[in-house]
Amino acid sequence: MAAAPAAERTVIENCAIATVDPGDTEYASGHVVIAGTRIESVGAGGAPGDLANVVRRIDATGHLVTPGLVNTHHHFYQWITRGLATDHNLFDWLVALYPTWARIDEPMVYAAARGSLAMMARGGVTTAMDHHYVYPRGTGDLSGAVIRAARETGVRFTLARGSMDRGESDGGLPPDFAVESLDDALAATEATVQEHHDSSFGAMTQVAVAPCSPFSVSTELMRRGAELARRLGVRLHTHGAETVEEEKFCHELFGMGPTDYFESTGWLGEDVWMAHCVHMNDSDIAAFARTGTGVAHCPSSNARLAAGIARVPDMLAAGVPVGLGVDGSASNESGELHTELRNALLVNRLGAHREAALNAREALRLGTYGGAQVLGRAAETGSLEAGKLADLVLWRMDTLAHSSIADPVTALVFGAAAPVTASFVGGRRIVEEGRLLTVDEDAIARSTRDEARRLARIAARD
Repeated sequence: MAAAPAAERTVIENCAIATVDPGDTEYASGHVVIAGTRIESVGAGGAPGDLANVVRRIDATGHLVTPGLVNTHHHFYQWITRGLATDHNLFDWLVALYPTWARIDEPMVYAAARGSLAMMARGGVTTAMDHHYVYPRGTGDLSGAVIRAARETGVRFTLARGSMDRGESDGGLPPDFAVESLDDALAATEATVQEHHDSSFGAMTQVAVAPCSPFSVSTELMRRGAELARRLGVRLHTHGAETVEEEKFCHELFGMGPTDYFESTGWLGEDVWMAHCVHMNDSDIAAFARTGTGVAHCPSSNARLAAGIARVPDMLAAGVPVGLGVDGSASNESGELHTELRNALLVNRLGAHREAALNAREALRLGTYGGAQVLGRAAETGSLEAGKLADLVLWRMDTLAHSSIADPVTALVFGAAAPVTASFVGGRRIVEEGRLLTVDEDAIARSTRDEARRLARIAARD
């Protein structure tokens, strides 16, 4: 039998490296060797000189190499409703925008997903997720459109297949015609998992079960959604404890706070992560730590909607898994995750822990390993270690924006958004000199503009 062909190797040398491994190993000048889809070695100095089948050598002088960024919460469809309801709190913002969102269709969702993914990928995201929960009747294959956009962009992807079954007539916020029935939501979610979820190592597409939030979902959908996810062996995602209004809503409707409500419906556990978790008391944090429930921290969105400051330092001290999220582009118009490194650090220093809240390396860990942990993929990505997937980013640190900051990790987190010279997903280069290689950014800009205008016209007519 003929031997299998040797994996092609890419060698990256002469760069600073922050591995974000368990020991936070760093190299002032080191190398990374990629073999096929995985990292073969990481170390100080130059790469071994006798490597075979090297197809590409990158002299990364002046660069910092880190794991690729991992986004743990987003709503891609909102890319085409950016800049609206800019002075609202969460509930008022939702009431203002739900009537427009309820008019989305497959071409709109596809264009918006391409825009959201392109913006993140060109800024260092190698693993993305989308919590899509608006499924108006008769509007096409919305989940398939999002997954198709992610495959074309070339990022690793989790679709959190959302759902809503509590419309206005049942005391919820979305219009009745924008929600699904309980049975339809569960059936469609199961079908999406069966068609698209890949549980293998290095999977490019995974699916999670993701009812939207306590104020748009019935208790029965929460309970049965959790049962469905565990029967299918996939993760669970939802919004939790985002605002004081949500906490009041839960007490009035369920007679308990959000965390107790989630626990009563089976929604705490190592297979669960929740977005925001801003209003958490000590017992809430202890419950998340005890059960291994993860958190997607979205500092820019929380500030944009005046939701508050999540207790991230306390969560980390308790052992709660925490990653970073962009959140939907209608509450974080930049749509970029690398700016969340800086914002997470700065916003949390406004809280009780002040300057001791987070440092640069803790912020970088949130955006890389922490995110991989929250998505259940820490064995595959999130740090630069031999055997892990070759998901990594080369940040250029020798330009005007960063060259006078001696420590490259400090420069990355505290400084301006750093240019991305290269981004690799599974050893495949998807960004070169700040431009995407997989899709046409200019064409995406045109299509998102056109679909945003079409949606605005439809919403204005109705």
